[in-house]
Amino acid sequence: MRMTRLIVLLCFVLGLAISLTTLRAQQGGGAVAIDNDDIGGVVTGARGPEAGVWVVAETRDTPTRLIKIVVTNDQGRYVLPDLPKGTYDVWVRGYGLVDSPKVKATPGKAVNLTAVTAPNAAAAAQYYPAQYWWSMMQLPPKSDFPGTGSGPGGNGIAQNIKSQGEWVRNIVATDACTACHQIGGKATREIPKALGSFEDSVAAWDRRIQSGQAGGAMSARFTQVGRTRALQMYADWTDRVARGELPAAAPARPTGRERNIVITMWDYGTDKTYLHDEISSDKRNPTVNANGPIYGATEESTQFLPVVNPADNSATQVALVVRDPKTPSAADQPPAAPSAYWGDEVIWNSQSVSHSFAMDKQARVWVAARIRPGETAAYFREGGSHPSAKVVPIAQNNRQMQMWDPKTKKMTAVDTCFGTHHLNFDDNDKLWFTGSGPVIGWFDTRVYDRTHDEAQAQGWAPFVLDTNGNGKRDAYVGIMDPIDPTKDKRIQGGFYGVAPAPDGSVWGSVLGMPGSLVRVVPGPDPTNTALSEIYEIPWNNPKAATQGFAPRGMDVDGNGVVWTVLSSGQLASFDRRKCKGPLNGPTATGQHCPEGWTLNAFPGPNFKGAADVASADSAYYDFVDRFDMLGLGKNIPLATGNESEALLALVDGKFMTFRIPYPMGYYGKGFDGRIDDANGGWKGKAVYSTYATRAPFHMEGGKGTTAKIIKFQVRPDALSK
Repeated sequence: MRMTRLIVLLCFVLGLAISLTTLRAQQGGGAVAIDNDDIGGVVTGARGPEAGVWVVAETRDTPTRLIKIVVTNDQGRYVLPDLPKGTYDVWVRGYGLVDSPKVKATPGKAVNLTAVTAPNAAAAAQYYPAQYWWSMMQLPPKSDFPGTGSGPGGNGIAQNIKSQGEWVRNIVATDACTACHQIGGKATREIPKALGSFEDSVAAWDRRIQSGQAGGAMSARFTQVGRTRALQMYADWTDRVARGELPAAAPARPTGRERNIVITMWDYGTDKTYLHDEISSDKRNPTVNANGPIYGATEESTQFLPVVNPADNSATQVALVVRDPKTPSAADQPPAAPSAYWGDEVIWNSQSVSHSFAMDKQARVWVAARIRPGETAAYFREGGSHPSAKVVPIAQNNRQMQMWDPKTKKMTAVDTCFGTHHLNFDDNDKLWFTGSGPVIGWFDTRVYDRTHDEAQAQGWAPFVLDTNGNGKRDAYVGIMDPIDPTKDKRIQGGFYGVAPAPDGSVWGSVLGMPGSLVRVVPGPDPTNTALSEIYEIPWNNPKAATQGFAPRGMDVDGNGVVWTVLSSGQLASFDRRKCKGPLNGPTATGQHCPEGWTLNAFPGPNFKGAADVASADSAYYDFVDRFDMLGLGKNIPLATGNESEALLALVDGKFMTFRIPYPMGYYGKGFDGRIDDANGGWKGKAVYSTYATRAPFHMEGGKGTTAKIIKFQVRPDALSK
């Protein structure tokens, strides 16, 4: 009897504790169920519940700083799920608000928050994505093109700039300034006082673009397009901001499934580390490396790979290697002019210049990374013995490869004749590369694992169109030669993005104006049999329904449709199955399949005076979620909204915007995804990105801020836990 009473009493106490937890989360209206590792509650404002605002939880009690962000539902309720033990700062951020006071909280507690209405439009605008400020930029009118030069009577725009689109591509968008960092955030829409004193904003911008180790390249770009006119455009923008001009439009709060997002972030790297890319799994099979570490590539900034381990919320490093101590270093390039943040300090010191990754079935990480000076081995050059060198010898390249094996904890240097940049596996464990200039390069990891012979494992081939239409590669004219309908035609090619397709072909994006997609069919002996097709972005094409230009990153979905992001502010798809005309022969030179293209304008405001551009957003790369890792379905194309500070997902022809509201300044260069638990529902899978700006000190928090791994999950509803 006593034992029975004790059991009843224990059950009553346990039930009371659970009820009190739920009750605490109910206070303020509506039931919010939470577990012992959640924080939940209700956000209310001056007019009642605040829907569609972000609740941020941040702690430094974990081995590396952890941030988790969710969005309130229609009733202002929220749940921050699966928080490690620790004390968190919790607060509200949202459009129309200023940040609420930070409240200390621990998991398992209900925390009701009070939103703070912005006192005026200027205060509210400080939380807008950079795009809303960046869109205030006044572009030169379409009538000013082509440029007439900087001489007497000229309009200050270089004569080689033929259209407003070319101007945007070369000095505004993803092939220009936003190729490396965001513009429009507080750090760029204002002139920092630490830069110095100047007679006007034109002079200030002239000095600003020379700052730091990238100053020489930034300054040169302004000179190429018409230095004075470009400086005037930027100076006019910041002058109007300084006078108090505000964005013409306000962003909408998240709605619908946008409110179901859960964002988790971890710090990694150092305050001098900038990131280019990250990887969590094998793109072909995202169950590889389940619950394992996530790796980052730091390009010029460090001689290591920063690593985050989500399983224990820790951050570590993996050292990169070189074969030759004479391998160049980013430290060899001093600042062109002092930085407003770092002065004359040389903060980038990488020899390997790690750029991008591919992960194989064994969770080994293959890194595009330098191991030696530029000159290639003798058997790769003119007269060399390598089979591919007999077709196209290569004397120099800029980057080779390294491979990290997490089992042996060993980094192995691998020499390649062709240059490396981006890389992806096909279904036969062969890596295909960009960064190789006028050839397509590959590396067969099966051959390498069997022989450990890096020369035997690799090859490359020229890009050759089947101009004579006989279905095979034979004699061809050179890149600069006119078309000969009796022969094939070699083209420049030069992939930027690369992705093998389900049918065994390999697609790549080619930078330029208008730029193109190129399809390569390797054939049985790719060095001698590979054939290419080229499809230019529709530009000044009267047969095309829409116009665009300048692709950057690209990916291929499970149906063989190719997706690429454009400097013209669009996410473009190309479906070769829709082509009506011949895909080879003397007329298949680029603009022959406009019907294959669909161009989707990115959401949000556009530049002032824009005629050739669809949106002021700037997307660097895109990724097709073929396995429903985000939670929106299979084959969903995702783009890095670097001005909207968001993951952009195109679902049923409409964009969903999943903004990263804190710290402001998200700028990404890619996504990938992973399935940690195939039976775990939304909790068992995610898509990942990283803050990839070259200027992490431009982010909210300023100097001292570090890059972050970002985990995106879309749950069934805003209160799922």
